[in-house]
Amino acid sequence: MPSPILTQPKKGTALSPTLTAKRIFRALYQREHAPVDSDEAKINVSELISKISFYYEKIRNAVDYKDDSLMRKDGVARILKRQIVVERLLKAVSEEDAHEISRGLLTELIRAGYLPNNKLPESKIDELAAIIHKYLLWRKFSLSKITGLSGWGRVKDEMEVRTKVNNWLIGLMASEIEANLGQEARTADMVNGLYQLLLDVIKLPPTSQHETDLPIQIYLALYRQWLQYDDDMLGFILLKYFQPEWDKATPEMLEDLAGNINRLYQAIDYQLNHPLGQQLRKVINRYVLYASVLRETAEGDPVATYRELETDSQGFAKKIKAVCNRRYAAAKAKLWRSAGRSIIYIFLTKSVFVVLLEIPAIQFFHEQISYLALAINISFPALLLFVTVAMTRVPHDDNTQKIIEGVESMVYEEKAAKQIVLRNAMRRGPIISGILHVVYTATFLLSFYLIIKILKLWQFSWVSVIIFIFFLAFVSFFTIRIRKNIREMTIVNRKENLLTFIFDLFATPIIATGKWLSGKFSKINVFIFILDFIIEAPFKIFVDIAEEWTNYAHERKENL
Repeated sequence: MPSPILTQPKKGTALSPTLTAKRIFRALYQREHAPVDSDEAKINVSELISKISFYYEKIRNAVDYKDDSLMRKDGVARILKRQIVVERLLKAVSEEDAHEISRGLLTELIRAGYLPNNKLPESKIDELAAIIHKYLLWRKFSLSKITGLSGWGRVKDEMEVRTKVNNWLIGLMASEIEANLGQEARTADMVNGLYQLLLDVIKLPPTSQHETDLPIQIYLALYRQWLQYDDDMLGFILLKYFQPEWDKATPEMLEDLAGNINRLYQAIDYQLNHPLGQQLRKVINRYVLYASVLRETAEGDPVATYRELETDSQGFAKKIKAVCNRRYAAAKAKLWRSAGRSIIYIFLTKSVFVVLLEIPAIQFFHEQISYLALAINISFPALLLFVTVAMTRVPHDDNTQKIIEGVESMVYEEKAAKQIVLRNAMRRGPIISGILHVVYTATFLLSFYLIIKILKLWQFSWVSVIIFIFFLAFVSFFTIRIRKNIREMTIVNRKENLLTFIFDLFATPIIATGKWLSGKFSKINVFIFILDFIIEAPFKIFVDIAEEWTNYAHERKENL
């Protein structure tokens, strides 16, 4: 038998766990020991009919790019908007209406695959109905008290204000429902543990005027960066921040709140676009990475990992390194999967675009058709994406070491993080701002001038030039988005040199143009308009009838 002394692993230095580490591991332990489901009756829908809705939702999401973390929340908002605005003609206010909307909402979410079938208790219908009824009352009071246009940005008339108020309230309603349905209670506990740490780490300079806003800004930044909350979901957090009694809101409170809805909207909008936001985002990005790596390190057996953290710091560091390497490999694989689908999609889209638009447009304007230009226009966007992904490298060991040090600063008292003092917002004078704007405009114009000049040498018509620039800008911005996972894992800054400086100087205007185009075209997505307003409502009616027939046929069969 081997000697137990000889086979005992060598221990590293024993260090003291921080309060943050204890909070995070407690949350992980609770996740591993979550309570089992109760015996209460569950919401059940037809599996066969659900498949139809599931595939419809897949098709819809394919033409409307959204982050995975937001798909269910956006689905909730879309269903609510259709049920409240389209199907009920803005008249739904009673508790019975809210209960019916709630039942229909949960049914559709289960059919679409956003919620598990035969798992949610029937009482969930009443929970969501209470939330929906609260917002229906607030919406009714608010729309009846709109007397001016102030506080709602650039709007043309009162009808536009009413639309904006309606969309804002439905976004908040969808966010509260998502919070109620959320399966991230343990993750939220981890976020709260990290929040307490960052309150001690992040400080403002003595001359700052934002001391009272710092805690809520740290909180918002954590939820934005870790859980990928959008403005609607962060707006719901702020609603509860400004209205602590929101969960127990009475009709009288809602009517009073409706009279001050402009001021509430402005207060929430200010916090969402706070001057501290950009600085906090950079700092908190790192701590979110540290916490997510720590979570992955401890998942499966948080008790054993915590004991190792206490007794063997070297072994704990090796575990963190192994997790980092796994995440690098997973991020690179995900990047190639996304790139592969995107390359095929862009290539096919561009080919169809050339046949249906570019060639007819060239002929219409009596331009010379250049087959070299057409070939470049078809192949270049996909080739650019391929080359960009191929040149993307996973982080090196020095990056991993920084992550290990960051995690250790969270979990060990002896290596606790030093305070980070944010700087005051830089205020440029009008002369400096004007010079910078002139320089940026000059690089913007020069970048596109050089591209056009090169394309003209290759005998591109002006139609082909416009289409080339459009896809160049769009794909340049798209490459930034699909490399997001690897960028989020990178802490060590890229080394700057003259070549990278010049590249960034001329590439930034192109990427910025792609971002602008992406935002504009997402708002006028013809496919989404057709699906949401022409196909979805009758499709859902068909699905409801099909399910009723399935249930009826099943009942008849049981009675035979």
